[in-house]
Amino acid sequence: MMTWFTWALLSAFFAAMTAILAKVGVAGVGSNLATAIRTSVVVVFTWLLAYITGEASGVQLRSLAGRSWLFLFLSGLATGLSWLCYFHALKIGPVSRVAPIDKLSVALVILFSVVFLGERLTGHKALGGLLIVAGAVVIALE
Repeated sequence: MMTWFTWALLSAFFAAMTAILAKVGVAGVGSNLATAIRTSVVVVFTWLLAYITGEASGVQLRSLAGRSWLFLFLSGLATGLSWLCYFHALKIGPVSRVAPIDKLSVALVILFSVVFLGERLTGHKALGGLLIVAGAVVIALE
């Protein structure tokens, strides 16, 4: 059985591949169009997966709470804005510098999880977040 850690490593691998493939794909294409194409593929792929696994049944969709709809909608908006900014940055900058700055999101998630979700900030999380920030700054200033 795969653990959260295995899934997270797979996520990191595919995110890295996304950056490399997107950088090549955005050449000669407007960043907004590139984002629209990528997003369309994600939409089709994830709906297909949801149907195959039975998670997109009418019953499950109708049973979602209004709060879930709201926050998933807002998360989708944030994702879209993130992708638009990311693709524009890839279009005009080197992927080896853009991707690490994008990963500052990890440090922000640590901060936001404490502020908005009431999670506990441990020394390990604080140190890890600071190291991520330091690494991103070192790469950005190259």
